[in-house]
Amino acid sequence: MKYNLGALVVGLLFAIGLGISGILQPANILGFLDVFGKWNPTLLFTMAGAVGIHIITYRWIRKRKTPMFSKEWFIPNRQEITPALVIGSIIFGIGWGLGGYCPTVSVTSLASFETRPLIVFGSIILGMILFYLLDKKVNIKSKLE
Repeated sequence: MKYNLGALVVGLLFAIGLGISGILQPANILGFLDVFGKWNPTLLFTMAGAVGIHIITYRWIRKRKTPMFSKEWFIPNRQEITPALVIGSIIFGIGWGLGGYCPTVSVTSLASFETRPLIVFGSIILGMILFYLLDKKVNIKSKLE
């Protein structure tokens, strides 16, 4: 129960932060990504806030044996840059840039009951299913690593 309650509180805090910062508005995302046009640098403050808090608290939090709201740490141990990482990042960036939604924002924006976030979120799920089926058949991921 403690872990679920912690996840709920952290999720709500995160969603409220996304809303206040303007990340839930696709126009702000597209403006931020339009570096050579009408660039909107305001989301740099959101990024700086998140990275700043992380830098300040990460080492202090990692001194604990376990996280506060989970039974174990989920820290990646791979550090190499693989073709799968590069190709996946490019595809992710193209989808984010064209749609104006990153996956987190599309989930949070479902609460607006607008059609566009629903289409973006549904497309993300469909893309995950298609990749799963294709990878199961052709084993793409192992070929790229």
